Amino acid sequence: MTPIPHRLALAAVAATLLASCGPVRAPVGETAVAARRPNILYIMADDLGYSDIGAFGGEIETPNLDALAREGRLLTNHHTGTVCAITRAMLISGTDHHLVGEGTMGEPRDERKGLPGYEGYLNESALSVAQLLQDGGYHTYMAGKWHIGSGREGKGKTPDAWGFERSYALLPGAARNHFGGEAPDAKNYTEDGRFVQPGPGFYSTDFYTRKLIEYIDSKRGDGKPFFAYAAYTSPHWPLQVPEPWLSKYKGRYDAGYDAVRLARIERMKKLGILPAGFQPYAGLPETLTRSPATPNSGTPQAKYVNAINGAPQGYVDHGPGRVAKRWSSLTPLEKKAQARYMEIYAGMVDNLDHNIGLLIRHLKEIGEYDNTFIMFQSDNGAEGWPVDGGADPKATDEANAAPEVFAKLGTDQVKRIQYGLRWAEVSAAPFRNVKGSAHEGGVSTPLIVRQPGGRGQGANVDVKDATYVTDNTATFLALAGITPPNQPAPADIDPATGRDRNAGKVVYKGRNVYPVTGTSLLPLLAGSQAAPRGLPLADESYGRGYVFSTDGRWKAVWMEPPQGPVDGHWQLFDLRTDRAENHDVSAQHPKVVAGLVAQWKRYMTAVGGVEPLRPAGFY
Repeated sequence: MTPIPHRLALAAVAATLLASCGPVRAPVGETAVAARRPNILYIMADDLGYSDIGAFGGEIETPNLDALAREGRLLTNHHTGTVCAITRAMLISGTDHHLVGEGTMGEPRDERKGLPGYEGYLNESALSVAQLLQDGGYHTYMAGKWHIGSGREGKGKTPDAWGFERSYALLPGAARNHFGGEAPDAKNYTEDGRFVQPGPGFYSTDFYTRKLIEYIDSKRGDGKPFFAYAAYTSPHWPLQVPEPWLSKYKGRYDAGYDAVRLARIERMKKLGILPAGFQPYAGLPETLTRSPATPNSGTPQAKYVNAINGAPQGYVDHGPGRVAKRWSSLTPLEKKAQARYMEIYAGMVDNLDHNIGLLIRHLKEIGEYDNTFIMFQSDNGAEGWPVDGGADPKATDEANAAPEVFAKLGTDQVKRIQYGLRWAEVSAAPFRNVKGSAHEGGVSTPLIVRQPGGRGQGANVDVKDATYVTDNTATFLALAGITPPNQPAPADIDPATGRDRNAGKVVYKGRNVYPVTGTSLLPLLAGSQAAPRGLPLADESYGRGYVFSTDGRWKAVWMEPPQGPVDGHWQLFDLRTDRAENHDVSAQHPKVVAGLVAQWKRYMTAVGGVEPLRPAGFY
């Protein structure tokens, strides 16, 4: 089978970008850069859910993030990519992930392998916010997860090649062990581009904090501002945390999924995160056995339902479903293991908050806190990886509940522990679905912003303006008073197609790159309306897609069956009344769906996206 012909060469693609969005400049008067420009501390959690922290309704103790929220702003309608590498590529480049090498997370294993934009690492068409800030006189530091390039793929893929003056980086998407247990020949960590091994006393979150403080202090006396990227790997699996956090939440989750989720939702309403009448998503319906794949699934004859072709076009095939049990259906041993998973997860989040507190305390001690812009978010929705790949996890959970195994859960060990789909739904409350999904639970994350000097103190709950991870990039540059490159790249005509391969690109240090398309959040933080967006709020990953209407009311979502509709139709949700995406109203508004799907196809053309022949989530 050949790829679906839904991609134009990037030459024609990029023309759409430059014509529609142009270079991003900070509006006049927006930055009002002070005599001493602010430091920027950007903190990213890994797979943290929307409601996990206290400021967003969680029961986990996060006093430092809660204090940061009280001094700053909560942006409650913030969006990311569906998975970590995609989000990180957009953060660093300031534009869509398809354009800069992460069309999917890593190199695709399907017919898209080798296509432009699917390299699996940050490619040469990308700008880097760290390089631009470094050019503008900032020190640039990073500690934590990189995930958008690896030394195994050759030079130029690690953070030092992308403008980070000092960096200690985990190159792949997950640590084998948060305590640093690595094979002797492993090449998973680098410092300043050189392979290193974690040493004694390593615990990822604690270590990254110490390393970032070390970097900040190393050049503190020269008067230059800094950009520090704290790319924590917590609370990503494997679920591991040292004492006292390992034991702190013992017994807190024995009541099960629904009790914790509903309590979070009530707190969110009291905090004003949700309106009083908000109808939350109740979780996936219970399935005790996997639904079967279609007969042709896995054969050459299969015609898989995708975002372009559904049942009306003769595409009906899909893979199997997955088991999703309610708390009441678990055995006592399953409940014991499941509650313990969440206890450890909560301890990881608590420890993360503790380390964020250490960073903030250090900034205060060295007199830099009042001159530092601080932003915190998660990289995507909560991680709901099925413990046994979609099959009934009973055997795994009951084995983990055995005394000799249970006593070691969460400690320094090789065994990988995850908390599964149902706890991820709790973390994603009040929204539908989890990481990897295009629903709000997969792409909505908490966002806290604290501006220098405490400007605009007092949390501002903003549920009207949707924001996006590329907006972070534009915000950092606006804070620094830096105008991104805007000189159009010279034409490079492809003799085979006659298209300009550099259309839409700009010139940066001899490279032809895609411009920043995010929108600075500074006007929104100051109480004004956000500026027009460079690219539509839309995305595609693993064949799953979503697109928002320009007024923010409608959202069209596509997900492959059986997780999505079996007939393959695009779902439609009225976010004005149903941000939890409970009610698919596509049948009532076919013209709205048609318009949004057409907009999504234009977006795919603009970024060079290719809908795979067999959509499948990264699980």
